[in-house]
Amino acid sequence: MRVAVLLLLGLGLLAAEGRRNRCYFNHTTEHCVCYNLSEETIGSIIQCLPANVVEFQGGDVEKYIAFPIGDLTPSIIETLDSLVIRKIIIGNVLVPEILLARVLRFFSYTHVQELAFESCIFQGTGDWSDMDGQSLPIVSLSFHNVTSAPLTGHEQAFSSLSRWLETLQELAVTGSRVTSLPCAIGRLFRALLSLNLAQNSLGDGSLALAFCQGAFPRLQELSLHHNNLSSYGSVCESVRLLPELWHLDLSHNKLVADPSSSCQWPASLRRFNLSNAGLAEVPTPLPPGLEVLDMSHNQLRAVDTSLSSLKKLFLNQNLLQAVPSIRNYPVLDTLHLDNNSISELPREEVKLLGRLQDVAVADNPFSCSCSGARGLQALAATGHLGQGWPGDYRCQSPAEYQGWQVAQVPVSVLRCHLGAVVAPLCVILALLGVAGA
Repeated sequence: MRVAVLLLLGLGLLAAEGRRNRCYFNHTTEHCVCYNLSEETIGSIIQCLPANVVEFQGGDVEKYIAFPIGDLTPSIIETLDSLVIRKIIIGNVLVPEILLARVLRFFSYTHVQELAFESCIFQGTGDWSDMDGQSLPIVSLSFHNVTSAPLTGHEQAFSSLSRWLETLQELAVTGSRVTSLPCAIGRLFRALLSLNLAQNSLGDGSLALAFCQGAFPRLQELSLHHNNLSSYGSVCESVRLLPELWHLDLSHNKLVADPSSSCQWPASLRRFNLSNAGLAEVPTPLPPGLEVLDMSHNQLRAVDTSLSSLKKLFLNQNLLQAVPSIRNYPVLDTLHLDNNSISELPREEVKLLGRLQDVAVADNPFSCSCSGARGLQALAATGHLGQGWPGDYRCQSPAEYQGWQVAQVPVSVLRCHLGAVVAPLCVILALLGVAGA
């Protein structure tokens, strides 16, 4: 009976020939993987009964479209309720939507909280009417590298799933060439906290349609990295209606800032990722309440902005020639400036940097003049200089110290303040000479 139940949950992934036609259970991770099960090896699925995660890889689902799936008997319902499975992964299969629509409602009798589809193809159109008013325990749903019909035009199917979707908390649709997300669908996700739409083909226009009035009202985390976004101002206009947005990832887009834009980001925004965004200057306006800002891997030559709440600032892999003024960030505790064009840390900035918990300035072309070497050595002495010290801190100039580790450069009084030593000696010698005369 339990074997039949697991097959039901796995969309009947009974395959024909496969190179490994059985299930493997890892007792340490409580993870069970089934590869291309065949009728001959179906008995091995019983190994998955104590698993927390069950993964089905490969299989010919199409031949089970006509498989009779009626109402469940009380004994099967009891068995479903007794399973400890919390996550099901379905990968590398062609999924007929009509079969998925018939099976999905039975998840309501389980404790499965996460459902993931990886490298799947969704085919046809399912009859989702049986899901009207049906709730499911699944709170996390993900699709990666999947192929399906465009979401536009499928609003009715999503409407039948509304009772469940309005309780979903995490949704990820990544690497699936998504170009648009209809406004009506976004309004169904009343409780969604995290939305990952990375590695798709979303543009500025489609983003504005997706985040319309009333869509995703409780969304806190939004990931849009690796898409086709280009206008910093347009993205701001698109997400400004998300009143609880806390974390926004726009990395790996090619963003251009419009200096005339007056768009105001959601006041709730605290973490902002603008790394690898092709930025030649700091875009404006920035969300005023930011606590973490990542602008690494850009082409910034200067950072002249002030954020009173900022705690962590990442500016590594840019073209900066000077350290940003720490006075502009009164509560800052982390600053990363690795791989820039900084040659020296000004004395006044060294004192301020020494108050931070984590400072990283490795792989810059340091000038190991007395003031340059002494500043870095003093900062390292505070114990807050991050990973890389001393090996990744090397001198580029002067020639006599080129290639040296900054930590090894002598900054003795005799070398760096020779005048302060010679002048008193000269005075003493002069006085001795007069006394002798």
